[in-house]
Amino acid sequence: MLENKVGAIVIKCFVLLVGLGTAYQAMGQDATTPYPKMAPIGQYLMDRTAEIALARSAAPESISRDAEVLVLGRRGYETAVQGKNGWVCMVGRGWMAMFDHPEFWNPKIRAADCLNPPAARSVLPYVRKRTKLLLAGHSKPEVMAAIKAAIHKKELPALEQGTVDYMMSKSSYLTDNGDHNGPHLMFYETSRDDAAWGANLTNSPVLSVNYWYVSAQAYPQLKTFPPMSVFLVGVDKWSDGTPAPPM
Repeated sequence: MLENKVGAIVIKCFVLLVGLGTAYQAMGQDATTPYPKMAPIGQYLMDRTAEIALARSAAPESISRDAEVLVLGRRGYETAVQGKNGWVCMVGRGWMAMFDHPEFWNPKIRAADCLNPPAARSVLPYVRKRTKLLLAGHSKPEVMAAIKAAIHKKELPALEQGTVDYMMSKSSYLTDNGDHNGPHLMFYETSRDDAAWGANLTNSPVLSVNYWYVSAQAYPQLKTFPPMSVFLVGVDKWSDGTPAPPM
């Protein structure tokens, strides 16, 4: 079945994915996931120097050397290195996934990202707000409500065109499934026009997922959020130029 095949491939690439097949989609409730609640905050933190290095490894050095670098603190993401080129590199945690993703609270997730300037301006604010609220102890429904209110008040920006996120680090840990990693680029769009991208088709290198949820069954309120889709394209090299295994 194409849906199962796509899910199995995508989870190698992207923390925000379907992953582990349709069985997880059927689970729905957090209590049945492998990580039903947040672990102690300390389990999500890293050594500052190691986190900076991992964040920079998300993109080729020609991009990341002049990028701003964020690190995760106990209250949210903080700027560790000032940038010069408008890009922002960071290490995402599991809660950057869809709200109903089974590894949302997985403390092992370390997903190195480098966002281009449009993504830094219009995607990163959502990441910062979600992270700050979750680390403050708010529940998922409370976070969703706060994000929706911020969108309504225009405190969070509309998605810009041309957003790109590099995830090419060979040291990322994206999922417990399979070999845990896979280099790829992500493109954010306000609509999910799979046909225009040729996404999720047999032998196509392009995959697409919903930004907010795997299935709206667990959190129906997410269906009222502004549409946002992510198109993923696997690449054959790590950020240091060495060959990556086939996806």
